[in-house]
Amino acid sequence: MKHLSPGDYIVFLIYFILIAGYGYWVYRKKKSDHTDTKAFFLAEGSLTWWAIGASIIASNISSEHFIAMSGSGFAMGLAIASYEWVAAATLIIVAVFFLPVYVKNKIYTMPQFLLERYNGTVSAIMTVIWLLTYVLVNLTSIFFLGAIAIETISGISFNVAIIGLAIFSVFITLGGMKVIGYTDVIQVIVLILGGLATSYLAMDLVSEKLNGGGVVGALSILRREADDHFHMYLTKDSKFYKDLPGVALLAGGMWLNNLNYWGCNQYIVQRALGADLKTGRSGLIFAAFLKLLIPLIVVIPGIAAYVLYQHGYFQTEMLDAAGKLKPDHAYPILMNLLPSGLKGLAFAALTAAIVASLAGKSNSISTIFTLDIYKKHINKGASDRQMIVAGRWAVILSSVVAVLIAPTLRTFDQVYQFIQEYVGFISPGVFAIFLLGLFWKRTTSTAAIVSALITIPLSVFFKFLPDFIGIEPIPFLNSMMMVFSICLATMVIITLAGPKMENKTIKMDSSMFKVETSFIVWSMLILGILAALYTVFW
Repeated sequence: MKHLSPGDYIVFLIYFILIAGYGYWVYRKKKSDHTDTKAFFLAEGSLTWWAIGASIIASNISSEHFIAMSGSGFAMGLAIASYEWVAAATLIIVAVFFLPVYVKNKIYTMPQFLLERYNGTVSAIMTVIWLLTYVLVNLTSIFFLGAIAIETISGISFNVAIIGLAIFSVFITLGGMKVIGYTDVIQVIVLILGGLATSYLAMDLVSEKLNGGGVVGALSILRREADDHFHMYLTKDSKFYKDLPGVALLAGGMWLNNLNYWGCNQYIVQRALGADLKTGRSGLIFAAFLKLLIPLIVVIPGIAAYVLYQHGYFQTEMLDAAGKLKPDHAYPILMNLLPSGLKGLAFAALTAAIVASLAGKSNSISTIFTLDIYKKHINKGASDRQMIVAGRWAVILSSVVAVLIAPTLRTFDQVYQFIQEYVGFISPGVFAIFLLGLFWKRTTSTAAIVSALITIPLSVFFKFLPDFIGIEPIPFLNSMMMVFSICLATMVIITLAGPKMENKTIKMDSSMFKVETSFIVWSMLILGILAALYTVFW
């Protein structure tokens, strides 16, 4: 049923009051934050390790996971969880090798790193590319999926839902990074509790309909009825090989995708940039642990919905208006079956994920625009107050643009794959620039500019090449690796062919990469869990 009961509205209202009230309290607690740009954009020195970790996950997890990743779980199974589980391992790498360089050199934005490591041209090119991607792909897809989910669950119209999300997220974002960081702690608690409630309902329903032995027995039913949905490694005979080619898990685009996202992404790294190294690393480790949980609350419900669909349930609900199967309907359908109160909690969890992610991306857009465009090119003498005002206007305008474009995404079957593929158009070149910029002092600005300019044309070339020569489509994770290899080789050749020069601006020494014993212990625990998961579900 597409409605929320009075009990659901009460639960949601409690959630809204908690977030709004706590956010306002944090906002008012330290008034100087509203006139200090570093405090406003980065919450410098204000976020604890648990707030950093929670904020990273809250900003990362959104409707694209609850709706789109669950839809991919319905369609292809547990293999889609690689995005989450490889991310857990990636966060360890970022904590050890990337974060120390940023913190040591007081890097606050990714364009700033490119400016100091290379030159203004590299920084300007990537600033424009990042802003366009964040607004036209990331922000737009979250608004779209969020509004679709709310419409499906509550019956609230798409247009009303998307406007409501925009107002809610802008309200949180205008308070600055400190408000976002600490409200994200509540958001994470709500989204995990609500997500687990939906997972429990899905497993209980499988047990009830298919004569299982309770929730635990339902896992055995899923493995028996959908064995093809419990393999992390997809072979070439799988119809989803183009989305998740097996080889990409071992040494390919999946690692490239994650290293770029978690290590070179303003939207993610920004949470740790205002902290000291130990706090930042602890926050990333906490985020890695939370990442291990995500497939349990988004992918498993999708697989459960698939098994139930195969046994004759949800036959009409899973279809769109044209009668076509829509995997992204799986999670909202399950949420609609929750009892009063729990449905409100799940609805609050979904809203928390959407709003936190919107606020996180909007804040990063605001930070990059203000510090790397407004301050450098529009008003070089801008005061802190003027910069904060400019940042707030950037939040509002980017949200308006994304809301207007969002309805155009209705043509995609699995929006999660749309997000991964089109963000992947720029990832190879960007990661090549950062990788060599961080760890090869000789890399030149000319090489970086070429990499920035060729990454999108090369990605487009490999996407459409199969159509022209009549071969099977190239999996986008594989094409990402091919583009990365070309960009990397091109940068090396251009650098070696040019005059010898070394970067003197970015400071780096081996002591920066030393970690504490406790960090090693927690990292080994995470890697051990991952090894067990991949062994069991390979």
